[in-house]
Amino acid sequence: MLKNLKPRLQEPEVQELLSYAVFPDPDQVNETVQQYVKQSNLFLTGYEDEEQLVGLIGYEHTGASEITIRHIAVLPENRFKNYGRGMISQLLAEYNPDTLIAETDQEAVEFYRNTGFVVYSLGELFPGVERFRCVLEKEDDEQDV
Repeated sequence: MLKNLKPRLQEPEVQELLSYAVFPDPDQVNETVQQYVKQSNLFLTGYEDEEQLVGLIGYEHTGASEITIRHIAVLPENRFKNYGRGMISQLLAEYNPDTLIAETDQEAVEFYRNTGFVVYSLGELFPGVERFRCVLEKEDDEQDV
């Protein structure tokens, strides 16, 4: 079960995980923390295994039945254990959106593809860095239920 991390934003464990999802610069991490503090439309939840925070997912509702993932991270020693996929599955189960969207860099493209997202190149949004839009849509038969 995903747990609300907004009350824990100042904890080193939460900030460490956020640093994996943003450029790992203390100013960038602090700016991201402040966004979650100030914006009530941003949600930050985490997954604990044996009382250790192993992953987090930050998101916002960007449409009537659309969620955009802002941040997702898993501790390096816990990657490739399906925690990321599990957090996305729990998000889908809780909200049942028609569309789930994420923007990422080349490093995470295969994760999203392997989780069922369709990946589109956005080109170089930053000099020398290609970005990608990842979209997961409900199957037509799931929308009719």
